[in-house]
Amino acid sequence: MSAHCMLTGRAPGFGNTVSHSHRRTSRRFDPNVQRKRYWLASEGRHIRLTLSTKGIRTVDSIGVEAAVARIRARGVRV
Repeated sequence: MSAHCMLTGRAPGFGNTVSHSHRRTSRRFDPNVQRKRYWLASEGRHIRLTLSTKGIRTVDSIGVEAAVARIRARGVRV
């Protein structure tokens, strides 16, 4: 599950591509996921997080320590 945000939990959505003749083929709507590296001062190390762009803005507003606490509360290993 590579297209998955560790903070917000945003994952791919699924739907159909509809052609001009109305043939439907399945497709996948991937979120805009980036791999970002942050300095975690409390542990004295860098961490690499897979975040959506909304998750990156959330980390910018609440801070990396609080974001890592939320991620760990969801049971994800950081």
